Amino acid sequence: MEEMSVGVVVEGSTGARPRAGDLAPRDLREWLARAEALGLVKRIAEEVDWDEEMGAITYMLSQEIDSPALLFERIRGCPPGFQALWNMVGSSRDRFALAIGEPVGLSVMELIQRCRQGFNRMIPPTEIDPGQAPVNTNHMVGDEVDVTIFPAARHWPRDGGRYIGTADAVITRDPDAGWLNVGTYRMMVHDRNHVGLYLSPGKDARLHIERYWSRGEPCEIVAVWGVEPALFITASQTFPKTMSELDFVGGMKGAPIELVKGRVGSLPYPAQAEIVMEGVIPPNSLKMEGPFGEFTGYYGRPEDLAFLVEVKAVHYRDNPILTHALMADYPANECALLYALARSARVWNDLEKLGVPGIKGVYCHPAAAGGFAMTIVSLEQRYAGHAPQALALAAQCPGGAYFSKWIIAVDDDVDPSDTNQVLWAMATRCNPVEDIDLLRQTWSTWLDPTQNPPEERPYSSKALINACMEHRYLKTFSKRTKVGRKVYERVAERWKALGFPGAPPKLRALEE
Repeated sequence: MEEMSVGVVVEGSTGARPRAGDLAPRDLREWLARAEALGLVKRIAEEVDWDEEMGAITYMLSQEIDSPALLFERIRGCPPGFQALWNMVGSSRDRFALAIGEPVGLSVMELIQRCRQGFNRMIPPTEIDPGQAPVNTNHMVGDEVDVTIFPAARHWPRDGGRYIGTADAVITRDPDAGWLNVGTYRMMVHDRNHVGLYLSPGKDARLHIERYWSRGEPCEIVAVWGVEPALFITASQTFPKTMSELDFVGGMKGAPIELVKGRVGSLPYPAQAEIVMEGVIPPNSLKMEGPFGEFTGYYGRPEDLAFLVEVKAVHYRDNPILTHALMADYPANECALLYALARSARVWNDLEKLGVPGIKGVYCHPAAAGGFAMTIVSLEQRYAGHAPQALALAAQCPGGAYFSKWIIAVDDDVDPSDTNQVLWAMATRCNPVEDIDLLRQTWSTWLDPTQNPPEERPYSSKALINACMEHRYLKTFSKRTKVGRKVYERVAERWKALGFPGAPPKLRALEE
């Protein structure tokens, strides 16, 4: 047992689990210890206010790429020892790598490849004895429930209330097949035992709730409010609606996630979590919720009705850590880099499963509304219509359909994660009148500020931009200036001798 500097005990960090990279952390505390050892976490010992102040500090500090995760140790009105973690992954590739048990220092495309491998490896969860679960150290059940003791926060001045669920994982059960879905959704505190749950159209938990209600039945729900990064990463992605995200969490970690039986309901919950809520949504249980500063960098839809959750029980560790995700413009957006990596891996895997050959890279740009709105696909063109096919499928595959607006195809000599190269390809290989197509009435969200009035927002459109060399003229297309491979290798070997720091840059395009 390792004691962290403010009395946070790193619990349950034993037990070796084989995987390709380093061992993935078992829980949030083990991840925090590793990140802190590398100087990637900053502790705030001064008392701070939950009303806007934590959000403002996070936003201000996160204007720089690779800003640290912030652990607030004293929050006004909260019991001693209750803490709040913000900017958990943020714009740090290294903190993302630590979450999935990979070495630090990997490039964007290397991390995407590691994510692809993890998402292709499904490991079902395992159940442990409830008495061995750290999250079961403390309980509030029935009339004892009071969610206001936790450091829920008002992130932005116009937010409709305090939000306890932003970096979270929400578990629901499919009423027909029985599999468990895990998603990330915002949850606003209404009072000591009620929270609001906002869900965009088409999200799995919303479909579950509506199906239970159509039968006149309540919907059980579990919310993990103190979540480890690997679970948060996986819960935020879109997977096939007949598969459980819990299996993909295991694949990402290289070991099964540990669950325990529900104490008051039938749904299991993660044993290593910081804070877990068990609740129920009775038929037609709705209450006004929002607005909330969202991933677009704007407030979402105006205040409106959202699902009302009756909290039946809360379980938590000693000195619990509530995880927060600030939604903002990049680089302060908590989900931006996370999405840039995990969503890219999802789309790439989907394209390969759909049989599209020659895909050399996929990147969902983090500055495009938190990684949602732009997908760039690099491919080796092999046949007529190859690039347009990749564009259409990347726009509508399960991993990439939600909210994406700009889908760009580039040739394999262009690194999709290099904005300069992508813009160069668009400027020199795309003829707008020939190479831009539109998809209409596509899946979107009530949070899209471009669609007005708000009632139109579940529907949007997508631009498919072919920034590849024209396939029919590939042999005669103007030749790109490239460094010769032999010269590149000779210079790379002498890089340090020439007086340059670090490793030589990797060039995607070389003259053979």
